[in-house]
Amino acid sequence: MYKADRITQWVSHIFLLILTVSCLIPFIILISSSLTSEESLLIDGYSFIPKEFSLAAYNYLLNNFESIGRAYGITVFITVFGTTASLAITSLLAYAISRRDLPYRNLFAFIVFFTLLFNGGLVPTYLVYTEIFHMKNTIWALIVPGLLMNGFNVLLMRTFFITSIPEPVIESARIDGAGEFRTFFSIVLPLSLPILATIGLLQTINYWNDWFNGLVYITDPSLFSIQNLLNRMLQDIQFLSSSGNNFGSNASSTSASIPTTAVQMAIAVIGVLPILVAYPFFQKYLVKGIAIGAVKG
Repeated sequence: MYKADRITQWVSHIFLLILTVSCLIPFIILISSSLTSEESLLIDGYSFIPKEFSLAAYNYLLNNFESIGRAYGITVFITVFGTTASLAITSLLAYAISRRDLPYRNLFAFIVFFTLLFNGGLVPTYLVYTEIFHMKNTIWALIVPGLLMNGFNVLLMRTFFITSIPEPVIESARIDGAGEFRTFFSIVLPLSLPILATIGLLQTINYWNDWFNGLVYITDPSLFSIQNLLNRMLQDIQFLSSSGNNFGSNASSTSASIPTTAVQMAIAVIGVLPILVAYPFFQKYLVKGIAIGAVKG
């Protein structure tokens, strides 16, 4: 029996190792392609190791270093501020509806759950944010639509509070004279680091990768996030590439000098690399938080 268990364990490890390597292959090809010359990509295709090493794609992006740096700064700001505000709002609401003595607790929980099923639609949402709150072409247009609110995160954190925060601990804090806010900040939050890290990582990824809010609400290039800027650069490259086939020799020579495919890969690397670097540090909290928060609804 012991030998069979060891064989099963080895087979499982090998299988998971193969899956891990399979997940890494696209990123390796992505980085390799961004460091390959355009001619080599067109002739030889994609490979794990650049057949003709070239930094032309990154040099092209460095020519727009000022706008890329500004876009990175905007993205970092909205990610940090949005994630922090989202955690504050989500945890406060989740704690409130997790308390069994809250009046109309089930009604509030249903309202949160209802947002998972229905929303107002793009046109009413756009009119509210632009005509009532006047957020168009402001930094808040990149923060608020993703901030209010994610019902899944609220319910996930509520479940964590119900299943993982012992009721006697909260009762003992009340006996010692602690109010709701003191109990929440001094006892509940320190015990909730796994779920906070989990939701914080999910919100960080959402804010970092968000391009839709910028597409809808932002027309000022100085307020572009990194995703919007890279998307705009990609559209410009595609336009120049197509115009080279439609307009004269000058446009054709201009488009030929742009490493189109390699630049697309370099843009993807710039957009995804910070998340890839940060993810391993949050992985253990992500798995633990989701596992504990999903015990029961």
